[in-house]
Amino acid sequence: MTAYMIAKVKATGDEAELAAYRAQVEATLEPYGGRYLVRGGPVEVLEGDPEPGRIVVVEFPDAESARAWNDSPEYRRIAPLRIHNAESDRLIVTGV
Repeated sequence: MTAYMIAKVKATGDEAELAAYRAQVEATLEPYGGRYLVRGGPVEVLEGDPEPGRIVVVEFPDAESARAWNDSPEYRRIAPLRIHNAESDRLIVTGV
């Protein structure tokens, strides 16, 4: 069943390192069947945090593929660029 990795990201550090992360991350998704559905863009807040930051939604064939991507050596290599320069909430949600 299709699964989605949903992230809310607020930049807190080096923008150049975050740009390097963004430039590399898409290539890490492809081997796991991941594809962006949402990658930033304008956000209209209807309720809750008035400054949600950047919203990202990645579709995967299933939750196992999403976890495999998250734990992959390719992604783990670049993850520190995000971790050290942003506050993130990330989760995997299985579709219906």
